[in-house]
Amino acid sequence: MQDNATEVTAAGIARLAGVGRAAVSNWRRRHADFPKPVGGTETSPAFALAEVESWLRHQGKLAEVPLRERVWQQLVGHPEGPATALVHAGCVLLLIHDRPTVWLELGAVSDERLAARLPATLEQVIAPRFGLAGKRGVHASPAVRGVHTVLAAQGVHSQTGVRGVHTSLSGRGAPTVNDPESVNTLGAVNTPPGVHASPPTSGVHAASPTLGVHTTPVPPRVHSSPAVHSDSATSAVHAAPAVHTPTGPELLPSVPLLRGVAELAAEMGARQAYEFLVGRHLDANPRQYTLTPAELARLMGDLAGPARTVLDPACGTGALLRAIPVRGAREVERDDSERELYGQDSAPELAALTALRLALQGRNVVVRTAAGDTLRADAFPGLRADAVLCHPPFNERNWGHDELAYDARWEYGFPARNESELAWVQHALARLREGGTAVLLMPPAAASRRSGRRIRADLLRRGALRAVIALPVGAAPPYNIPLHLWVLRRPDKAPAQPEVLLADTGTVAEHGGRGGLDWEAVRTAVLDAWRPFERAGTAVEQPGVARSVPVIELLDDDVDLAPARHLPPATAGDGEHLSDVRERLGETLRLTVDLTPPAPAGHAEEQPGRWPLITIGELARGGALVMRTGGNGGHARVPVLTDQDVLAGTAPSGTLPESDEAAVRVAAGDVVVPILGGGSVARVVDDATAGAVLGRSLVLLRPDPAALDPWFLAGFLRGTANNRQASSYASTATRLDVRRLQLPRLPLDEQRRYGARFRALAEFEEALRHAGRLGGQLVRGMYDGLTDGTVAPD
Repeated sequence: MQDNATEVTAAGIARLAGVGRAAVSNWRRRHADFPKPVGGTETSPAFALAEVESWLRHQGKLAEVPLRERVWQQLVGHPEGPATALVHAGCVLLLIHDRPTVWLELGAVSDERLAARLPATLEQVIAPRFGLAGKRGVHASPAVRGVHTVLAAQGVHSQTGVRGVHTSLSGRGAPTVNDPESVNTLGAVNTPPGVHASPPTSGVHAASPTLGVHTTPVPPRVHSSPAVHSDSATSAVHAAPAVHTPTGPELLPSVPLLRGVAELAAEMGARQAYEFLVGRHLDANPRQYTLTPAELARLMGDLAGPARTVLDPACGTGALLRAIPVRGAREVERDDSERELYGQDSAPELAALTALRLALQGRNVVVRTAAGDTLRADAFPGLRADAVLCHPPFNERNWGHDELAYDARWEYGFPARNESELAWVQHALARLREGGTAVLLMPPAAASRRSGRRIRADLLRRGALRAVIALPVGAAPPYNIPLHLWVLRRPDKAPAQPEVLLADTGTVAEHGGRGGLDWEAVRTAVLDAWRPFERAGTAVEQPGVARSVPVIELLDDDVDLAPARHLPPATAGDGEHLSDVRERLGETLRLTVDLTPPAPAGHAEEQPGRWPLITIGELARGGALVMRTGGNGGHARVPVLTDQDVLAGTAPSGTLPESDEAAVRVAAGDVVVPILGGGSVARVVDDATAGAVLGRSLVLLRPDPAALDPWFLAGFLRGTANNRQASSYASTATRLDVRRLQLPRLPLDEQRRYGARFRALAEFEEALRHAGRLGGQLVRGMYDGLTDGTVAPD
């Protein structure tokens, strides 16, 4: 079957052919046989991918589409959308991961036969992996499992009519649109094929409108795990399992994609192939998804500690649950029993993606995810987990306040309408075993709003709230406020003299914006304060950073838990410290005077406009330099040089998720150029920065020393006029096309003469930055010292 169903835009054609969009527009005007649009709009037409590939090959403009690009274009051009395509691809990759020989046999048949035979085969993998075949911890009854299998064998998966097992989400209130967790969705969510929510039915016998299959529910026989409480038989009533076997008709348009995905799995592995596709989908939709940083997920996992049974009630794409496999690895090696990962999300496609990603992590993991509104339709009411990790939605007023007034989860008080975060806190505590730990990312207002003071007071009195940790600004979205981590524990007994750890990491690590947070410094500060407190129930005071506060001190009229209000000031105002800063500032200012460029002696002998020019693209094609782009983290944990680091002139401070694609390491003498933001910046990598990984939105230029001087290259790339002619402008952003930047053709000796002057300017610029930082420290320290009494006004 030809893949005419997959569409591609002009931008996709440009990527396939390695040209700009202007070239695609020219081809459409000049070539009468260029494929006609099959969809899209007049201003943004879409074309059939197969026709485009054929035309490009016929014109000699494309020898072969790279496999990854071809699969990606098939995914984004899927007629049912990329979310459905990702679910179908994940199901097949799970089959390849678990039963590779079965796929080899299926892949040899025609597209139509493959689509017809695949559902029954997928069912044999999906059912046991996601709890539809009576595995440990599954809550579906034998009767329900039988109906599920029969329908799937007939090429149709339907849960209509299974009353008392899957209740419609709409029957318990619409899911919230603002998705809460590692990934938040904006806008309405359409349920894709393969991710089904069941409509409610009435009566004892319910008939399927398509197959006429009648089912009579029977009391479920629950296969309980140690983490499932005795009332877990009701859990399947509240929300639908996230992953279901797609039908033959649903799979038919996906068959070309699935064959390409199988090739990709053979090249890089099933798990890595799925991570590539999901990661690229998330990167391609930055306004639709807001990711929780991987380092934050790692920190939350460290605070929770080793756990075998973990729940994320707002799982998104599973960033927090995916941080769990490394937890307690030694314990897992000593114990062959399965770990259990539970997740729920109001967006069905995200719940399905999470389940598939987790299942592809390994076979010794039980994965249970469900689609549904967690507060209104809890999928796991009987669960008693070792740990709960959660990034809930903030400031949600429509969280179920009116419907849930008498819910049993409000053990510490009924949350006010504007206290949705405290509802999530109590939900997390209700799903913990005694002694279990929950870690939630919270807005700072939740620690001090008066409407939540009674609940905060009860959490403190009963020993449930163990720590409130303020993170630096920029740790996670929203990036403009310092979010908090709350560490909670379901108390098995009330402590005699309870204390709570309050920590503030806002001053631990300087950062240069959204990508520049020093996570290693933050993680070290948090764990150095938490681990002694966890063992002993108290901790040594660290001025300005952490303090173990007796609960009785916090139980006033406000019950304000903001760490900054209870920590002793740091020693910024210490006289000796300020004298040292002042001395260093004086040395730096004297250095800036010495480095100040001399006044221009006159015009250059030859005007710059008369120089013969050459573009970076031409230099790259001629072998005078090598161009590389960043964005892949590789396997090694190495500091990442971000665009913010380059703009601010700071050391590498970012991180990237691990990937199987090799990371680009910078070397001394490389020139790094940011491509976003409109600034005229280029940085020559020094020995201190060498070895770092090249981050996103950066281009690396590695000049041949026999042809180009790196400082000459970096200096001319910073010219304002040069950057203007190489930039393109959108409504809200500026993007630099590095290939269009120009250099004058000069002999190497002349390049070095210019390079020496550019290098002196760079040293002067760095001295000014350093003086600014020291001046800021001195001013801030003087204000603090004068206001806290450590510095006299005389």
